[in-house]
Amino acid sequence: MVGLKPSDVPPPLGVKVLSAGTAACFADLVTFPLDTAKVRLQIQGEKATVGAAEGIRYRGVFGTISTMIRTEGPRSIYNGLVAGLQRQMAFASIRIGLYDNVKDFYSGGKDHASVGIRILAGCTTGAMAVSCAQPTDVVKVRFQAQQNLQGVARRYNGTMQAYRQIFQLEGLKGLWKGTLPNITRNALVNCTELVSYDLIKQAILTRKLLSDNLPCHFVSAFGAGFITTVIASPVDVVKTRYMNSPPGQYKSAINCSWTMMTKEGPTAFYKGFIPSFLRLGSWNVVMFVSFEQLKRVMMVTKKKYETTT
Repeated sequence: MVGLKPSDVPPPLGVKVLSAGTAACFADLVTFPLDTAKVRLQIQGEKATVGAAEGIRYRGVFGTISTMIRTEGPRSIYNGLVAGLQRQMAFASIRIGLYDNVKDFYSGGKDHASVGIRILAGCTTGAMAVSCAQPTDVVKVRFQAQQNLQGVARRYNGTMQAYRQIFQLEGLKGLWKGTLPNITRNALVNCTELVSYDLIKQAILTRKLLSDNLPCHFVSAFGAGFITTVIASPVDVVKTRYMNSPPGQYKSAINCSWTMMTKEGPTAFYKGFIPSFLRLGSWNVVMFVSFEQLKRVMMVTKKKYETTT
């Protein structure tokens, strides 16, 4: 199981779910500017800029962040943070917190599940998480894409207002816009991220290269972040563009992919790759290290509470 030695008693489901959601929020607080830069780079070139936005071009992850701070102010790199934290509490708590239990269910409780079982468990929890958290993802992406410039109309002024406006103008369908590419993307991300973390960590511990502690968690998380970015980047770009698009711009996610291919070429699918990797690599490190430590702290607290009652 992720984060447990064979001799350990598995933490209860509630501990894993709460630890996963909290750790993911920590990771988002640290890496959110990188995620915003990734979104801006992914949608760049999608449509013609007008007004104050004309002439602004983003180059590289740190160039994008500095351009945003210079033209829109320092708060701009945290546009959509509230929706981002809401997303993680609904999303990561399911996709990461339920992973071990779903893996055990598919494997019949075996100690060493096969790679196929781990992939199936990752895809299952990823799809479940997207189904619940999709509206928060739509609002987050739209806030990150929104430019705070004079002369450029703002689509949304607050998180709750954004939910209401999307529902009023686009219906429930608008809040769940891009669910298919998002399920595809997160099934890929989840099974790649969790399975590669699981396998890298297991290999390190089996070969006794490191003990089950922070350095081992760091190496496993960073490796999982790189592998996941390579596999999931094309779907991530399509998901971002489709969710951010106004009604009628694309007929479907497939139409969005085809438009990107014909107008911008295959390299468009890897736009924002460096910030994606920097964000996912650092997010994985912060999240998994926090997750492992939070589980241990909660288990110790639970045992102390049980001994005193």
